[in-house]
Amino acid sequence: MAFFESAVGVLQTLVIALGAGLGIGLIGMKAAESAGRNPGAFSQVLIISIILAALVEGVAFVAIF
Repeated sequence: MAFFESAVGVLQTLVIALGAGLGIGLIGMKAAESAGRNPGAFSQVLIISIILAALVEGVAFVAIF
């Protein structure tokens, strides 16, 4: 029974890591797309995307630990 509990914990961590990775990837993709459409707003987009990536990563750390 302990094996299954351990397996469930590993699967939960895997899903959390995949979700965080996809979230950060989508943030980066959309930031690059918006900077390409409006190069004048690059610095604002960069600041917002860094803040959002940090929040996504923080939520992942809280969910894992």
